[in-house]
Amino acid sequence: MTPPDDGLPKKGGSPSDKAPVDLTAGPAAQALASGRRVMRLEAAGIVAAAEALGADFAHAVDLLAGLSGRVIVTGMGKSGHVARKVAATLASTGTSAYFVHPGEASHGDLGMIAAGDVVLALSNSGETPELADILAYAKRFGHPVIAIVGRAESTLATAADAALVLPGTDEACPLGLAPTTSTTVSLALGDALAVALLERKGFSPDDFRDLHPGGKLGRRLLKVADIMHTGDELPLAGPDLPMSEALLVMTNRRFGCIGIVDGDGHLQGVITDGDLRRHMSGGLLDQPTGDVMTRGAKTIGPDAFATEAVQVMNAKSITNLFVVSEGRPVGILHIHDCLRAGVA
Repeated sequence: MTPPDDGLPKKGGSPSDKAPVDLTAGPAAQALASGRRVMRLEAAGIVAAAEALGADFAHAVDLLAGLSGRVIVTGMGKSGHVARKVAATLASTGTSAYFVHPGEASHGDLGMIAAGDVVLALSNSGETPELADILAYAKRFGHPVIAIVGRAESTLATAADAALVLPGTDEACPLGLAPTTSTTVSLALGDALAVALLERKGFSPDDFRDLHPGGKLGRRLLKVADIMHTGDELPLAGPDLPMSEALLVMTNRRFGCIGIVDGDGHLQGVITDGDLRRHMSGGLLDQPTGDVMTRGAKTIGPDAFATEAVQVMNAKSITNLFVVSEGRPVGILHIHDCLRAGVA
């Protein structure tokens, strides 16, 4: 039996092969209305939570900034899923944090909580039974407790040193049962704590790169100094060196160029394959490098991002960049180095 056509696009084929969908009526219109209602309700919840931030939020950031240990993030059910993400965000932004399952905590994992740790507990009701042992342990051994909680009068909120209470907005679930708005706002509060703490600590792009060496993000944060060639690999010569000898340096170093430096080691100019063609004559080999070099060559610093070097090379239609510090060449970078590093 062929199912009735519901007016929605089917899997397979290109978009141009599909009949236009009427978004003003039928299942498509209902789906759009549901999606927009959910997102607007959750957005309203985040806005309400932002407006409600006050002394407890500031105190929570103080507690996290002053800790000598780690952040123990915990929660049960959907709050537990949010807690795992909050722990990951804290860890990736320079604050040692990890998730402890409240059920496992009651069976030995309380031993993961050490001196100097702060507990960050998430619970919509604030009465989650599985959190009781962690909460009692924290109070017994003097671990500060930060709560992200749905009810200000709950056990968790009243026991916490700082309670971030969710606003009284409706769940996006039309039944009012599935955690939707509450989990979204909890996640936003966790992000707010992480970012406020990041700014308090002065966490830098360099710090971020150290914690994200893999993947596209890590490649974007590579510095020129991380992939440049240094030392004996540098093709350098003085301005009085005959071109016959300079060509040997260019050939041995295999960059297709040579940097010309003065007696103090400052870069004066560069000779490339293009310069050789422009000066091609019977007397080229007898000329000094200072007469052939191009002055004002484009350079870059070692602390620049490798992506910046790629932009410069693309913009100038060149394949090499000398890396200079205080006017002296400390490295050289080839576009192939960037390609191998996954930057270009």
